[in-house]
Amino acid sequence: MSSPDPARCPAYLLDMARGHPPIRTAVVGAGASVVMESVRDAVGAGLIEPLLVGDPEDIKQAGDALGFDAETHVIDVATDEEDAAFKGAAHAAEGRAEAILKGHVHTDVFMRALLDKRFGLRTGRRLSHVFHMTRPGSDTPLFITDGALNTHPDMETKKAILLNAVELARALGLERPHVSLLSATEEPSPAIPSSVEAAELALWAKDNVGDAQVDGPLAFDISVSPEAARIKGVKVPTAGRADILLVPDIVSGNALFKMMVHLMGACAAGIVMGAKVPILLTSRADPPAARLASAALAVIVANTKRVSAAS
Repeated sequence: MSSPDPARCPAYLLDMARGHPPIRTAVVGAGASVVMESVRDAVGAGLIEPLLVGDPEDIKQAGDALGFDAETHVIDVATDEEDAAFKGAAHAAEGRAEAILKGHVHTDVFMRALLDKRFGLRTGRRLSHVFHMTRPGSDTPLFITDGALNTHPDMETKKAILLNAVELARALGLERPHVSLLSATEEPSPAIPSSVEAAELALWAKDNVGDAQVDGPLAFDISVSPEAARIKGVKVPTAGRADILLVPDIVSGNALFKMMVHLMGACAAGIVMGAKVPILLTSRADPPAARLASAALAVIVANTKRVSAAS
């Protein structure tokens, strides 16, 4: 049942990113083939200037195997993955990196370093992950959050997840994104806790999120299908027009994005928002198109932050 169509990096993302200068990116644990492939592609596309953190010999060998001369770029020696993670965080904290890319290190080690208060990478908002999904033949994105980082978010975490996703959508040119707070019903029911939480979050958003249209609870079909919304008589602004799907928990978000990838051939670019710099959590299973699209997202977000800081 897998889609026969390979994922393709959205052309509009690359066009937007190439309108900005490349960003210095700390690559944490760079000495692995799949990581170096991501670096090579992003450098070739003019998206990043890599700062490679890890074992120099591993980095050189991984580059050589791909015909990529890693030694033409800055290499920072790290003795193990914890050392690499802390050095990557330090580069971002001290302004030597505008983005951080997770390479061949464990996610918990990587994130523990980034959340260490000594580096000051937190902004006061909870970190959350956003998937930027595009189908073959279409550059229209659908954002899914949070399907990778926060497992069972409480109400305060969902507020941050909402704000982070809206920030990303606006950086990509959506002036007033439509946000669907997903559940299995459009009526709050104590039997479905996510529906009650969605109603509470939608009410909070009316007074606190002025640059987005937020509605919920909404089922998936009502969120994305105007026809389903018409048949069921749901007339809220987001019905059939959702740009962002805020899922109840990591399981539903993870399943939804993987179904789009494997059954529809969607390109899943991913980024962690809420820190002072964009964070890329790439996976060994990600195809090259998704990793390149993620790098393009980081460029757009980093340059948005740069412009905002200068104004």
